[in-house]
Amino acid sequence: MTRYHPIIVALHWLLAAMILLALFAGNFLLEALPNSDPAKIDGLRAHMTIGIAIGALMLVRLITRFATETPPHADTGNAMLNIAGRVAHWGLYLLVFGMVASGLGIAQLAGLPAIVFGGEGTLPATFDDIPPRAAHGLISILLLLFIAAHIAGWLYHVVVVKDGLIKRMWFGNRTG
Repeated sequence: MTRYHPIIVALHWLLAAMILLALFAGNFLLEALPNSDPAKIDGLRAHMTIGIAIGALMLVRLITRFATETPPHADTGNAMLNIAGRVAHWGLYLLVFGMVASGLGIAQLAGLPAIVFGGEGTLPATFDDIPPRAAHGLISILLLLFIAAHIAGWLYHVVVVKDGLIKRMWFGNRTG
């Protein structure tokens, strides 16, 4: 087995784009808009929709990951780097699920489903006093750091190890 299942490959790239979009929107667009701005509801609607889709697709990815055969773990030639790579991958899963859970917590405690999707009520003056908001912010920073580490690991494999690692997460013959 040399490549991941095509569902995992497709979800990897789709989720990468969606997660980066959600992180950008949350950290730079939504954060800058006051809750009194009418555009905030449209932004939250998009952000929440993407977040829910990320959660659902991550579940599909995780189920597919356990239900299909996978390539052996990548070997850098360094036991500590190999362990760090595995920890980083599972850390990404945990952080994404934590981000979704904290987002759902904010939404529930702030009454956002009725406001954002039902047009009933108004946004609170701020989300800062809602407990999951602090977790959501911290997880977004950790997630960005883990993504940077993930990309750095990929570059290490490309530049130093030169093992063609990227082929594992692309479409093609899985056994060749």
